[in-house]
Amino acid sequence: MEKRNKIIYWIATLWLSLGMTATGIVQLMQLEEETKSMERLGYPAYVLTLLGVWKILGVIAVLIPKFTLVKEWAYAGFFFAMSGAIVSHLAVQDPAGELFGPALLLVLTVVSWYFRPVNRKISLNS
Repeated sequence: MEKRNKIIYWIATLWLSLGMTATGIVQLMQLEEETKSMERLGYPAYVLTLLGVWKILGVIAVLIPKFTLVKEWAYAGFFFAMSGAIVSHLAVQDPAGELFGPALLLVLTVVSWYFRPVNRKISLNS
């Protein structure tokens, strides 16, 4: 059971990290398509920079050993960013296809968080 959980954790975490890194880089590049998408959702273009930086920092926090409190904040940030993206797309009545990316990253966030090893969890005894 422990080995299975470790495999699930690492698959989810690596895919989550890849997805967050890729979207973070695209947001930092502020490609025209991304800028127009943010405008359509009602956000200013500078939000792309914030999201891009936060995603990259979050990936670093999730992947490096120790710093369990920082990991918890990173997972929370990923959860809020992706659930916020889903709600934003729903609010402007985007097609269902626009929900796939954020929904997948949201699921990967929850799976990675849930299956994280004990040494990557906050100890309530300390």
